[in-house]
Amino acid sequence: MSHPNPELILLSADAADALVPELAELLRACVQDGASVSFVLPYSSEEAQAFWRAKVLPAIAGGKSALWVARQEGRIAGSVQLDWDTPPNQPHRAEVRKLLVHPDFRRRGIARALLAETEAMARRQGRSLITLDTRTGDSAEPLYASQGYQTVGVIPGFSRDPHDAAKLDGTTIMYKQL
Repeated sequence: MSHPNPELILLSADAADALVPELAELLRACVQDGASVSFVLPYSSEEAQAFWRAKVLPAIAGGKSALWVARQEGRIAGSVQLDWDTPPNQPHRAEVRKLLVHPDFRRRGIARALLAETEAMARRQGRSLITLDTRTGDSAEPLYASQGYQTVGVIPGFSRDPHDAAKLDGTTIMYKQL
């Protein structure tokens, strides 16, 4: 089945604030589906909204990061952040954070489209290096590799599995030179 290309929107802090309930639903759905993006179950809509308001919106308002959403079928189908709040010795680097695609919208090219937006902005800013981390063995790992990201290494036991507090997952550190 063919799907239309998603509408990709770079959000201001005010625009993102207006979308916090939808962004929270996206994040919550991804965590419910097993995404390892810093949160564990149970994970409420209130907790998800608090994350966007306390962590993401201030960074956007402070000019330290950017947030895109992908809209499809009238819904937020995905989002991604690009963070360039780096130390003084790393002005050439940015970091991809929380590339999320709602389970209902996966396998439609949304993650690739969002990732391309982060890379384009990083280039416009004169950044020559993008870094990220992803849970080792996740479906995102081959996606990043297919887009030219190289694996630096794996840190074992890095974070709790969102569904099983007793299980510790590794994280794979990746980079791409622009």
